[in-house]
Amino acid sequence: MTGIDISECARVFTLINDCKETIWPAITPGENFGNGGFALKPTESRVFQAPIGWSGRIWGRTGCNFNKDGQGMCQTGRCGTSLHCTASGETPATLAEFTLATPDFYDVSLVDGFNLPMSIKPMNGQGNCSRAGCDGDLRPNCPKELAVKAGGRTIACRSACDVFNTDQYCCRGNYGNAATCTPTFYSKKFKAVCPASYSYAYDDPSSIFTCGGSTTDYVITYCSGR
Repeated sequence: MTGIDISECARVFTLINDCKETIWPAITPGENFGNGGFALKPTESRVFQAPIGWSGRIWGRTGCNFNKDGQGMCQTGRCGTSLHCTASGETPATLAEFTLATPDFYDVSLVDGFNLPMSIKPMNGQGNCSRAGCDGDLRPNCPKELAVKAGGRTIACRSACDVFNTDQYCCRGNYGNAATCTPTFYSKKFKAVCPASYSYAYDDPSSIFTCGGSTTDYVITYCSGR
């Protein structure tokens, strides 16, 4: 026994919905986060704890309709037909990625596309602890060849890799390293709107953040720029 209370080393996550509509956050692995999914109405927030060693993804689903048994569908970000996610969601989706360690690593990734503005704000940490994410909304300015539409409006923006499936856009084959996989027309457009986000596979230096200290907590806000 070390005499250290594990709760003292846990990270507190607060998820806030600043969007105008209900969203359905999804988390994998989600044992500590509402079993991986729940509804979050405008202005609502939920608080969870995750232990050191947790490594996972948090995203938002939109346009969902679930029955009393937690079964249904979403327009974006769905993980099959379940309210509670146990696997990665469908692309495109804005992803918050975490590895809780010493220090913590975190980023907001647009590598799999964009469906919602989302930010990560560390609290009470030590070191750099910069704010990550995207306050801007890519949907109104999404290139038409990447746009996902419903009801005449763009509801998400796919990645160039997802649409064109080439080695250059997917950073594989001859493009599978940082020297050859460089920013493209599309990743530059993503980066211009979301400079503190991960826009393509080798965007590491400016887009992965660290935060030290045993008292760090995180606030994740959807539609944070509204």
